Amino acid sequence: MTTSALRVLTYHRVLEPDAAEACNPSLVSASPAAFAGQMRHLARRYRVIAADEVASAYRAGRRLPDRAVLITFDDAYRDVGEIAWPILRRFGLPATVFVPTAFPGEARTFWWDRLHHAIRTTTCSALDGVLPDPLPLRTPEARRATLRALQGHLKAMPHVDAMRLVDEICDRLGATEAPPSNVHGWDELRQLAGDGMTIGAHTRTHPALTRLPLHEARAEIGGSREDVRREVGTVPVIFAYPFGAHDDRVVEAARAEGFDLAVTCLDGHARIPACDPLRLCRTNITPRTSSVVFRLRLSSLGPHVDRLRHRRPAPA
Repeated sequence: MTTSALRVLTYHRVLEPDAAEACNPSLVSASPAAFAGQMRHLARRYRVIAADEVASAYRAGRRLPDRAVLITFDDAYRDVGEIAWPILRRFGLPATVFVPTAFPGEARTFWWDRLHHAIRTTTCSALDGVLPDPLPLRTPEARRATLRALQGHLKAMPHVDAMRLVDEICDRLGATEAPPSNVHGWDELRQLAGDGMTIGAHTRTHPALTRLPLHEARAEIGGSREDVRREVGTVPVIFAYPFGAHDDRVVEAARAEGFDLAVTCLDGHARIPACDPLRLCRTNITPRTSSVVFRLRLSSLGPHVDRLRHRRPAPA
């Protein structure tokens, strides 16, 4: 079987530097200027396709066009439609936005944004009793390090316990109110869909699915598919695992709920149609992704570069 490489790019938020300073730094993918430069390069050198074309290739057992790229955005933050989408339309590029369907139209805020707000605004100098050592909060650098440590810790916990701990931390840091939601509403998502953006599913409440009982994971996966169908009028063919968390049982749940494609957070390029369509690798874009790094990671050397980036020295 002959195969072709599919590069799937992961973005979250596209923000001007002054706006990015006030939000969770782990969610910022690029500035508008950097994003426009990346899209210009894609328009000149690659074939950017929609999720439906990938699903069709799998169904037909055929290769994709050479130098195929799929652009994706996780979480449906408003700047996707307000900033990123106009840039994409300027270059005539399709994209997919993954929506956690309990958030549009609701006064709900993602737990990592609540945590960032609590840490950023607290007057406490340290946070004790969560991890073995006290977590410092005196300087901006210490607060960023504490946020990273807490996010990693919470993602590894059972979902119910993690959400309870988020509430406790926010209370202890004095964050009595959550910051406002920055997620697109359904009217805005319907407009984006009408303009040509693919609306994908991303569970209902964005839990790490591997930290849920199977019946709850299936309800999150299937419920988000039904929510998109009801609200947008299209049946989503593609799903994104929150935090990339997946295992065999979660993958089979996504398959059983009717998804043709699903994306992970594993680095690399997918080989179409040979690889499992429910385990597609992606390339995560961050503010550290310079134009040189962007081009390199898109090239055939990209997967090798990613392996080197994640290589750890052997223990002494």
